[in-house]
Amino acid sequence: MGVVGEFGLIARVVARSGTAALAEVGPGDDAAVLRTPDGRVVACTDVLVEGRHFRRDWSSAEDVGHKAAAANLADIAAMGAVPTALLVGLACPSSTPAAWLEGVATGMAEECAPFGAAVVGGDTSASAPDSASVVLSVTALGDLGGRAPVTRSGARPGDVVAVAGRLGWSACGLAVLRRGFTAPAAAVSAHRRPRPPYAAGPAAADAGATSMCDTSDGLLADAGHLAEDSGVRIELDGEVLRAAFVVGPLPQVAAALGGDPLGWVLTGGEDHALVATFPPGAQLPAGWTTIGSVHDSDEGGPGVRVDGVPAAAVAAELGEGTGHVHFGG
Repeated sequence: MGVVGEFGLIARVVARSGTAALAEVGPGDDAAVLRTPDGRVVACTDVLVEGRHFRRDWSSAEDVGHKAAAANLADIAAMGAVPTALLVGLACPSSTPAAWLEGVATGMAEECAPFGAAVVGGDTSASAPDSASVVLSVTALGDLGGRAPVTRSGARPGDVVAVAGRLGWSACGLAVLRRGFTAPAAAVSAHRRPRPPYAAGPAAADAGATSMCDTSDGLLADAGHLAEDSGVRIELDGEVLRAAFVVGPLPQVAAALGGDPLGWVLTGGEDHALVATFPPGAQLPAGWTTIGSVHDSDEGGPGVRVDGVPAAAVAAELGEGTGHVHFGG
């Protein structure tokens, strides 16, 4: 990258970033200027650290770009909004090939393109001299289109719990990669490039969803966020989850590794599915599957149970934690 220089790198990245439909001023100035049709801006940030969130020997540069964008765009969708733009902060060793960084930009642009979104700005820096890792900090912006934001705190007793998207596929692919394999390709691809159900977020908001969350940390953990923030107990149906989500490569890989694929469905993150609650009798939009129900919190306090068993006990029985721990080992 040293041959290209910072501004040369920025020029190459911008050339691959596309143009945001709502941008009046895009990359290259001191700041971007975006139109906000709704009058409100939805914003979120995720940080991806090489070695923790991605590995360059497992994923291509384009894969990393797709994954970094998806992690943020899914959070925008989980609020019931549509993505409009990304801001990207990059710290990397000076030896990082410019072609690799261009690939990351290409992946981000491809993930954003269906919404008319794009990278509209950011910053670059050399990482610390003793660091060999790439760090990406991505901020996504979105527009609610007149909808009320769907938060984590609106679930009420009597609501139904539903999921849109895939569960456990990324965790399954990670298990494959950790054992030195690259097949089945469907599992590995799911880990490298998640496929969040972006349209399902605004559709859920339009259908009256009372709470919603991106399952980046795993179903048990993120349904737990809904339960805690709403002060309720969420009951999940294990048979329904097994029938609806233990599909594709999950049974095959679990059989080969001697595990239970339901563990990936319940605790695997990074598929960026959406979990939401809907009022009783609500017509769920296409792509949403009912997996449980919301109840008054009992003496144990708010939380999640599967077939009546607390989430932590279920995860332990399956040999898993309840979900991703950001400051874990």
